[in-house]
Amino acid sequence: MYDGSFFKVRKDNVLLPDGTKSSREYITHSGAVAVLAVLDNGNLVMERQFRYALQREFIELPAGKIEPGEDILLCAQRELLEETGYVASEWIHLTTAWPCIGYADERLEYFLARGLTHKGGRLDDGEFLEVFELSLPEAIEWIRLGKINESKTIIGLFWLEKYLNGWR
Repeated sequence: MYDGSFFKVRKDNVLLPDGTKSSREYITHSGAVAVLAVLDNGNLVMERQFRYALQREFIELPAGKIEPGEDILLCAQRELLEETGYVASEWIHLTTAWPCIGYADERLEYFLARGLTHKGGRLDDGEFLEVFELSLPEAIEWIRLGKINESKTIIGLFWLEKYLNGWR
């Protein structure tokens, strides 16, 4: 139905378990990474970014699209450097989540990054964002207050909180 550079929209004819025919429309996407970058002082590296579809700014984790065939760790490392200017000496894969199972196959790969060193960012053309620090307790409070209300970031922050409390 649509074949774009960021995602594709498909429509399949399907046979249902009861023998009837129907159709399913869905989005295919190569997936994305999200990075929980923890500074030596314990704060997180966060971003404030304007999102066109909703015409407003969101507070988010550093994240980005996995290129077809790209290794997910290399993607996470690339995105962290491009968006925030940081590199990390320690990387831990936390989990995989599927945020929109009703209409898309997109997956999110979450990484914890520690041992950060600032090298200078290299934003993609047309990408504008503000990088800032935020403590995890404050980030969790911002979720409660609705200041952080973007699902990728909420999932990641809750996972990080559990991981740091020994949940493996």
